This record gives sequence, structure tokens and C-alpha cells, in this order.
Amino acid sequence: MKKPRIVSRLTSGGIILMTAMLLLLVVIPAASTNDTLPVAVFRTEAMKNGVPGGWELETKEGTPRVQFQKEGNAFYVHLIGDGQSAFGIRREVKVDLQEYPYLNWRWKAVKLPRGGDVRKAETDDQVLQFYIAFSPTGFPALLNTPVLGYIWDNKSPKDWTGTSAQPLGNMIRYVVMRNRTDKLDQWYEEKRNILQDYQALFQEEKGGVPQGPTKGVQIYINTQRTKGEAEGYIGEVFFSRS
Repeated sequence: MKKPRIVSRLTSGGIILMTAMLLLLVVIPAASTNDTLPVAVFRTEAMKNGVPGGWELETKEGTPRVQFQKEGNAFYVHLIGDGQSAFGIRREVKVDLQEYPYLNWRWKAVKLPRGGDVRKAETDDQVLQFYIAFSPTGFPALLNTPVLGYIWDNKSPKDWTGTSAQPLGNMIRYVVMRNRTDKLDQWYEEKRNILQDYQALFQEEKGGVPQGPTKGVQIYINTQRTKGEAEGYIGEVFFSRS
């Protein structure tokens, strides 16, 4: 696995996102096996208050469009963003990364925000963002909560790591997983060693050692800066021992 390259910049929407992550209310279900901990394994198209059961909706801008698509026996969350959208779904997930250090997920992009680039404040839009919040490293918690963001960007290169150009703190660290070089409307499976990424990207925060279990996860889409459209799917998310 390629070691992340840290780029020192200011973060995107940090205060708002950290606030949302700290206010999570729903607890992750029990593990289905000793080797994995499920985060998103949808087996029904039933939704409550416009989102999958066990999740909460967060809308920053625009009108959220959250749907389900069925493939085989599974359902996948379908996020659609117009030219003014910024929304996502979230839930609390408490995981000991010393025991379950790997995050696994499937996703696909159908349409990327035109010109989206996490490295520039005016183009900081992505079709899919997957965030993990960790226990605070200090007080106040709002300003000291580390967040890892795995994103499907448009123009920034794969394996780019750092924070975005938004001037709102520096506690969110991004990893660009996919970009415009990847095929649209095709499923991709991802696997990351979250503990390793945390240690590399938050080395200055107590030596890169998480201060407890994870706090929560959030799946997001945004197009409010580039004013274009975006569309993507995500599902089958789980932590694993290996």
C-alpha cells in the first residue's frame, strides 16, 4: 500500500463537518462475524425520514436526493446532486482500530462535478466523500476532532493526501481514491488500513495515535461550488481485521 503523502493546507468545511460528526446519535449494529463489523449492509429499500434506517440526513445546501438501487439481494444508496447541493447521511460507529484496522467499501460514480478539485477552494466539490470521525485529541472537542475523508474527486490526482483550501481549520485529512481517470458507472471495491492512514496523516496529533475508538461515519456529495451535477452510489461498507 502506498504511504500517504501529506500536503499542508487548510480544510474544507471542517467546522460544520466536525459538528455533525460529534452530534451522531445512532449506534452501529452488532458484528455479523468475528472478522468484520458492518457499517452499511442494506437488505431492504425501506427508508425512514428520507434516509436508510439507522442513518440521519444532514443538509448543508440545496434539496437532498437520496434513493436506493437494488442489485441482486443488496440495495445501494444513490446520491444525486444538482448545481447547489451539499448533503449526506451519517451514523455513529464505534470501532477499535487496533482490532479492526481496515475499512472496506463499494462505490461507483455516474457523473462528476465539472471541474471539481479538492485542492482549490472555489472548486472543492466531489461526487462521493466518505468520512470517519475519531475521538477528540484535546479541548474543545469541536476543534480537536480528527476526521479522515476518502473521496472520489475529479481533477486532483489519485493518492493525493492533505486538506482542502477551505479556510476552516485543519482537522480533516483527505485521501483521493478515485478521479476522472476511472470509469463511470462501474463499481469499484476499496480497502484502506485506517489505522495506518491515521498515523501518517495525524502524526502531529499525539504522535498519530487514535485517542479511543472511531466516533462515526458520513457519506456526502456536494456540487455547490462548481454549480454542476453529480451522481454516485455507495454501499457494503464494513470494518475488518485483515
